[in-house]
Amino acid sequence: QVQVVESGGGSVQPGGSLRLSCAASGSILSINAMGWHRQAPGKQRELVATITSGGITNYADSVKGRFTVSRDNAKNAVYLQMDSLTPEDTAVYYCNADRVTYWGGSHVRQNYDFWGQGTQVTVSS
Repeated sequence: QVQVVESGGGSVQPGGSLRLSCAASGSILSINAMGWHRQAPGKQRELVATITSGGITNYADSVKGRFTVSRDNAKNAVYLQMDSLTPEDTAVYYCNADRVTYWGGSHVRQNYDFWGQGTQVTVSS
């Protein structure tokens, strides 16, 4: 099985910065894309940023120019540097590993998605 674990959330004042980290573990053979989504109270989960194994990135319009997603393929890890944070960025942030191929014990399993349990980010003065 594959596990995805986030870290780095917390509370920060408006204009501040936070860095989120996420690592996928298990008998992983490959991961297509990794990324971040977030869900604010009373709202649907939304995409924040993704990055493919080749380094192609995609950002939500609301975070472009403020957030930077990066990835370490060797560690099956993804990071989210968040700068110029605003109260509207307050949410639970979820890490996602998309289209994962892994050894399932008896055979290879392909194209499975895995999610972390989320980490809270609060931006408030």
